[in-house]
Formats: sequence, C-alpha cells, structure tokens
Amino acid sequence: MGVKNLWDILESCKKTLPLQHLQNKRVCIDLSCWMVQLHNVNKSHCSMKDKLYLKGLFHRIRALIALNCSLIFVTDGSIPGIKVSTYRRRLHLNNEGTREESSLNKNASLQRNMGSEFSCMIKEAKILGSALGVPCLDGIEEGEAQCALLDSESLCDGCFSSDSDIFLFGARTVYRDICLGEGGYVVCYEMDDIKKKLGFGRNSLIALAILLGCDYLSGVHGLGPDSACQIVKSLGEAAVLQRIASEELSLLKKAICSKKRNQVLGCNNKENIPPHESNGNGHKSNLPRNCEFLEVMDAYLKPKCHSADSQMVHRVLGMHPFHRPMLQQICARFFEWPPERTDEYILPKIAERDLRRFANLRFTSSHLGVRLPLDKIPVKCPVSGIVKRRKAQGKECFEVLWEEVDGLTSSIVPGELVESACPEKIVEFEEKIAEKKKPKPRKPRPKPSERNKSLSEIDVKLQELVLEIEGASSSAHTFRLLDEPMVNTRLNGAESLCAIETEIVNLSTPLVVRKSKGKGETEIIDLSSPFPVNVIELSESETDVSPEHMKKVRELRSFVASIRDEFS
Repeated sequence: MGVKNLWDILESCKKTLPLQHLQNKRVCIDLSCWMVQLHNVNKSHCSMKDKLYLKGLFHRIRALIALNCSLIFVTDGSIPGIKVSTYRRRLHLNNEGTREESSLNKNASLQRNMGSEFSCMIKEAKILGSALGVPCLDGIEEGEAQCALLDSESLCDGCFSSDSDIFLFGARTVYRDICLGEGGYVVCYEMDDIKKKLGFGRNSLIALAILLGCDYLSGVHGLGPDSACQIVKSLGEAAVLQRIASEELSLLKKAICSKKRNQVLGCNNKENIPPHESNGNGHKSNLPRNCEFLEVMDAYLKPKCHSADSQMVHRVLGMHPFHRPMLQQICARFFEWPPERTDEYILPKIAERDLRRFANLRFTSSHLGVRLPLDKIPVKCPVSGIVKRRKAQGKECFEVLWEEVDGLTSSIVPGELVESACPEKIVEFEEKIAEKKKPKPRKPRPKPSERNKSLSEIDVKLQELVLEIEGASSSAHTFRLLDEPMVNTRLNGAESLCAIETEIVNLSTPLVVRKSKGKGETEIIDLSSPFPVNVIELSESETDVSPEHMKKVRELRSFVASIRDEFS
C-alpha cells in the first residue's frame, strides 16, 4: 500500500514517458508489485492454472530485453516487526493481540508463508527470470527498501514499484506502471520534481506518512491530505521530523483544533469538539504516541537491507546469460509452448539487444576519439546484411540477417538502431538496390552503311558455306541467295525425274514459306526479320547425308542464329 493518499499528492509530478526511455538503463523491479499488478489484471479472466500473470511477466521482460534494459528482480524477505499488525489485518486475521503485545514484538520480524499461493507465483517468476538472464536479489525485509537503496547508491537508474513508500526509503526515480505495445510508455516520478514542485524532501514524506498513515502506522484520525501537507510545509524539510518527535504532537493537536474551528460553528464549546480529538485536559486523545513516531522514522531511515558493497549485491550486478534450452523447457511446462514458438518470441529480442550493445560500443569508442571501420572493430557486428526495408507500427525498419544467433536467421529491427550500429550495412544495401535499378546497356544499332556492309559479308559467307555443302552432299541441292522472292518452277524432261530441293534464302523480304505438292519444295528465309527463323532442313532425312554434310549444316544454323540475334 505505502503511504495513504501519497500518489494523489504526487499527481502533479507524474510523467508519462515513451518506453524507449528505458533503453540502455538498469532498473530494479519490486517483484511483488509486478506480480500483484499482473495477477489483478488477469484474475477475472482465468484461473491460476492458466498462468496469464506469468505470460504477462514474460512479455514485459522480452520488451525490456529488446531495449537493452538490464533488470534486477528484488523480492520481499521477512515482515518487519513494526508491520506485523498491519500484515495480519490485511489477511483478516483476528489474532492481532493487544496494542501492548504488538509493541513488545516490534523488534521481531515474521517469516512469510512460503507455501502460500502468492509465494508460489513469486517462485515461478524467479525461475522464468533466471532463464531470461534476469538475476534476483532476495531482500532481508522490505523489497522496496532494497530497491531504493540500490537507486540511492546509483547502482541502478530507477525502480519499478507501486508502493509509494519507496520514496521514503530513499528512491530517486520510481516507475509506477508500464504499458507495452504500440505507443508503449512508463509512468515515472522523480524525487527532484517532487522537491521542486511540492517542496517535499525525504523527511517531509516521512512526516506525511506519520500524519496520513502508512504500513507502519494508522496515522492521525481526522487529518486529511491538504491539512497534512500544510503542517509539513510549515515545519520545513530540515526540521520537520525533529519538531514532530520533540514537541509530542502539540503542533498536531493545535492543527486539528484549528481545522475544527473553521468547520464547526461555536467550536469554543467543549461539546462541539469530538471526544477522540480533545486535548489532555480531561478529554480523550486518539493521536499516536511519540514513541511510535520515532519507530516509524527509524524504519524508513534505517531499513534492513543488503549493503551496496555486499556479495549479494555484487552478484546481481554482474552479467547473466540467457539460457535458451532452459527457457524452452520452462515455457513448455508453464505455457505448453513448443520450442519453435518460444524461439519466435524471444530470439529476435535477444538479437536486438546484442545490436544495441554493439551500437553502444561504437558510440563510446567514437566519443573517446577511436573511430574504426566496421571490419576493424574487435567485436563482430551481429548483422551480416540487410534484406529489405520494412514498416512496423508506422516506423521505418529493416529486415536484417544475423550473424551467429543460434536458431535465428533474420528479423525486423528499428531503422535508427541499424543506423547507429552499422551504417555501413545501410550503404551496402542501398548500393545493391541502385545496381539492380540500373538499366542494362543495350547494343547500339548498326548504321545503314555498316548494315549494308554486314549484309555483303553475310552473302559471301553464305555462298562459301553453300558451295561446301553442295560438294559434300550426296543429294542434289540448290541454294540461291536473292534480294527478291522467287517461286520454284517445275523442271521438264529428265530433270523433272530428279528429286530436286531448292532452298531460297532472302535477306530483304519477310519470311515466306511455300510448299509445293510433290517432292520439290521451296523454302524462303528472311535473315533480317526479327521473328525467329525455322530450322532449315537440307534433306528429307538426316540419315541420307554424310557427317561432313551435317557439320556444315550445323555451322550454317549457328551462323544464321547469330545474325538473327545481332539484328533483333
């Protein structure tokens, strides 16, 4: 719970920041608060066995991993003795004992029930976090106090907690809530803003806890947030705790009476003063005793935590690897996911985190004056190439190929990340695109004079080939090169008895194929036409000609094809 009404008092200091604000930061997570949030969101939609709270935690972690945001889970330890009565009341236990009994046990902390449903949820969260490379620091008592200590010692950049008393333990930056997806954001409060806008420091906030009520004290009955803030401001940050402790609530009594005088007409009459708010002159007082104030101050100013230089703290501040096989087993056990689905969710985020770390390395080296080309950097770039441009949630992205990312070939990453990590890859990609868009060089068409010269050379070449073929052929063949189409005429006499085949190659007219009845055929081929040329059959059957004849035929066909390609 924290301090009663404190979030309302701090409303003017609330900032909503984009999720990218957490990029490259290290934050502590008050794990109990996160699990309560996730469980409350999903408990109306499913039973505990569906473990939607754990899926929600998984997706929160993977989103922050992609931003290279290092997480540290912090859990609650024992319940502080001063909080035991509050703890029992929240659990609706009737054996709170008397006020005197409670005061005798305030120095003795109470072990939590590790077999409870909520404790089992915490255990599952720790197992999942371990597989994802998130370490966990088990607090001695209050988890938010341990988070605040790490923040105040600059061992992290902020804390996630919904308990407002984390400021009283010394936290400087607190993230109360987080929203994922498109337009994702975090709700942030900073102690510097609280001091500037409200004039409250840590001592003032502790004083507000004493007046309004908190986990350790029920507060002053009948005193609202506005009146409490006025009292605290009037006493001043430096002296507020000392004044409250030394003057034994005389200031508070005066403030309450003054408030009632303004609200109730005839406040000078004793019967108009509520009995529980009367002073010590024969009237009851429901105000806390001075010793309780001192205990609350001590609980907030000197909480039981692991010190910043302890081995426990040093352990969680180190690098913790991601365990892929372990995560696959956990997701199969908790969510019934196949390994492929687990990889699909987490591997792109792991790869994106590695690319951000590479970008940080290049930025740091450049800031120090060391500007190395991509191929000279000792650490290999995770990206091997760019496939294409993409758009994701309205933002420019690239689909990239990954180097040495087990189980992942390609994925989509933000464009600005690729620009900062490996701009050389973008240049290389754009050069390839430009090369593909370049028109292929076309062969220049020959000039008319050159074309006529080429045709003359073709005539000579064809005449030579025809003469060679005529000499080698066992059948009678006649080849004629004409500039005008010719029509085959029938032969008279003995000549008509011979099987004569005439092939006419025309270099200027369109392709005309004419076949006459009988054995004689006339075939006209146009070499200047852009249309494909039919195969020239020089005999009725290839078995009727010699190998030498076939060789010449192939040469002629090849030559004609080359001419067709040249003039097409």
